[in-house]
Amino acid sequence: MGLFTRRSQTTQTARLQEGATAAVSTLEVDPALAALTGDYVIDAAHSSIGFTVRHAMVTNVRGSFAEHEGALYLDGADPSRSTASIDVKIASVDTGIADRDGHLRSADFFDAEAFPLMTFRSTEASRVGGDTYRITGELTIKDVTRPLSIDLEFNGSATDVYGSERVGFEGSAEILRSDWGLTWNAALEAGGVMVSDKVKLTFDISAVKQA
Repeated sequence: MGLFTRRSQTTQTARLQEGATAAVSTLEVDPALAALTGDYVIDAAHSSIGFTVRHAMVTNVRGSFAEHEGALYLDGADPSRSTASIDVKIASVDTGIADRDGHLRSADFFDAEAFPLMTFRSTEASRVGGDTYRITGELTIKDVTRPLSIDLEFNGSATDVYGSERVGFEGSAEILRSDWGLTWNAALEAGGVMVSDKVKLTFDISAVKQA
């Protein structure tokens, strides 16, 4: 099932017109998907924004940001009109180690006191294929703004026990942290560095439709 458009099961995929030399395929908007059109708020309690980075060349450190908020506009008929906006509180970074989290908040990395938010504002949306969609926009960290594309898989929609309509997405993107001025590192005696430049970002989003 695609989020925005797909062939209706009741649609004839080809109709021969009198005198026509070829069949004509018709792509229609599924009413169930079109009904998803509207404004949504990200439910932070049931969503996660995380990251994975290579440590000491041999293992991965995983972390997340506990505090974030965002809004989506989904267009069930035209995905190009969909938008996303997310604000992440840097001080909420959590890798499970207090000293490491304090270092990440410091001026060596995010400098959370001077730059408390990481933000993403979409500029373009498109369907990649199947249930996969690409959101392209601008990611800002420490007042450095650069383009970022996030591939997201649509997990479906449902009405929860409170009567609210929800949609779910999960996806990922890779960045080079140095592109945003996050350049702190330490050399290892055997060669290489303590922290990789490449960072994988992960998104698991549940959003609630607004009345």
